[in-house]
Amino acid sequence: MQLTTEQIIYPSSNGKPMADGTIQYRWITQIKGGCDAIFKDDPNVFVAGDLFWYPVEGNANICQAPDVMVVFGRGKSDRKSYRQWQEENITPQVIFEVRSESDSQTKMDKKLVFYNRYGVEEYYLYDPADKDLRGWRRTDGLLDVIDPMIGWVSPRLGVRFELNDEGLELYAPNGEKFVDYLELYQQREQEREEKELAQQRAERLAAQLRAAGIEPEE
Repeated sequence: MQLTTEQIIYPSSNGKPMADGTIQYRWITQIKGGCDAIFKDDPNVFVAGDLFWYPVEGNANICQAPDVMVVFGRGKSDRKSYRQWQEENITPQVIFEVRSESDSQTKMDKKLVFYNRYGVEEYYLYDPADKDLRGWRRTDGLLDVIDPMIGWVSPRLGVRFELNDEGLELYAPNGEKFVDYLELYQQREQEREEKELAQQRAERLAAQLRAAGIEPEE
């Protein structure tokens, strides 16, 4: 008896953790968060992390779970997996992968083949251990190497890629750097402290003026 598409199960998890360690996890969440922020006001851009993508109806064995994927033309609703035939057959246009120490070269090669075969427009791979950044862009129907990557601006995202001794830096179209939540919190704390110090200085100056018989408003 032939198995029908209704009987096929498309898993939403493979039982493996999202990341192999804290470094990979931090980069995944930082990249996803930055992309979320860029397109927060666009209801037709879907951003996901570690979500199973099934490009072919009827074959649950053909799948990948990109660390981060960005899909233009699809809404932001929650999904257990991205089944392309249920998404107007729109391929995720931009993919990010963060390589972990356990990822073999064969595994990464297979991912590149998959993304090339199923129509990804831009694919970015970062290895935080080696501080190695690579990218591919679809040209003449195939993913071709982007060279150089330093200073590259994603045509789809408007994100700028930089690489220095500290590692990868990503910048949104407005020039703001991608940061994780802790960095964002620390920035806000610093801004709050600076505001409080400025207020204290203003109050001391006002007190000195009053002591001299001058009203601050004057």
